[in-house]
Amino acid sequence: MTKNTKHTIVALVENKPGVLNRIASKWRQRGFNIESLAVGHSEIPGLSRMTFVLGGPAADVEQVTKQLYKVVDVVKISDLTEEEIVTRELALIKVNATDQNRGAIIEIVDIFRGEIVDVSPDSVVVEITGTEDKVDAAFEMLRPYGIRELARTGRVAVTRGRATSTLELESAGERKYRPAGQGKPRVGSLL
Repeated sequence: MTKNTKHTIVALVENKPGVLNRIASKWRQRGFNIESLAVGHSEIPGLSRMTFVLGGPAADVEQVTKQLYKVVDVVKISDLTEEEIVTRELALIKVNATDQNRGAIIEIVDIFRGEIVDVSPDSVVVEITGTEDKVDAAFEMLRPYGIRELARTGRVAVTRGRATSTLELESAGERKYRPAGQGKPRVGSLL
């Protein structure tokens, strides 16, 4: 029996329209549910970093990861599941707040080293940053007051120490990776 675990996959991709759709399609074709997805600029100009969290057997995840290299815009993919990594997530939580319970909410936010980023007469918006467990715990503590909205970024991850999930640059400003499509067959091309 294969073991299902949560996998953390990082993809460095060209920052172009449609890339997310092409990559997500590969996961969808294999029946993977993406539990979280965070995308943003990387340290390399022109490349974005995508962090996926998904569950499934390791062998299936490895197969899809290999398939992702066929996507023209993908530069590098790393499975960080077995690596030593630092992970964080950000959540914005809008909570009902009255004059009577506002102090208790502020205490909870302090315990989780969060921040109140907006206040209105009947609610507050709380920012919590940390591991998924910390965000989950803060959410559960705030839930009894009434959650009006919740927005979470999903996991972002980097490796610890000298290891890196990105590419090494030969020198500052010089790209070592190949441009999109170089050396790869174009899917659907008639040429």
